[in-house]
Amino acid sequence: MSNQNNNEEQAPEQKSNTVKDPDQWTTGAEPMTGAQKSYLKTLSDEAGEETDENLTKAEASKKIDELQHKTGRGLNNGQ
Repeated sequence: MSNQNNNEEQAPEQKSNTVKDPDQWTTGAEPMTGAQKSYLKTLSDEAGEETDENLTKAEASKKIDELQHKTGRGLNNGQ
């Protein structure tokens, strides 16, 4: 419960779509999931950027977060 309160008190630029930093994920070095790959492609297309097909789960998560902020897609969902 205290983590949720801490996240709510963070500035918007510090909020993330993950609870735990992707660099700390035990599976972060594994290849990105199919869902990440698909969403990353959608975001990359909207942002006019190339999609890197060889990202790890952690790298893909960070890139998704970056592109969400760039495109506005996926921000403020359920908040």
